[in-house]
Amino acid sequence: MPEDDPFENLDVPEDPTADLDRASQRLTVRTESRRYDKPVTIIEGFEGGTDVDELASKLKSAMGTGGTTKERAIELQGDHVDRVRDLLEDEGYQVE
Repeated sequence: MPEDDPFENLDVPEDPTADLDRASQRLTVRTESRRYDKPVTIIEGFEGGTDVDELASKLKSAMGTGGTTKERAIELQGDHVDRVRDLLEDEGYQVE
């Protein structure tokens, strides 16, 4: 009987339920005007074990903009609502 594992070369994530956690979250994306009428895109609604700092870093890199995380929310400089929604949906999140 061969000792080869047919599942050895499959690309299985360490936590296969992580996608389910993302899919069950409902995020909201909105824009606020801040000081000097500068727009800020705010993403809220993260739950559980979501690494908000890591996701914020990915979004900032994709947008080519600055931003921060505050109280489990991501704030990006500028008006990026449409593009952020697309990127979050590509990551597996539900966006309202």
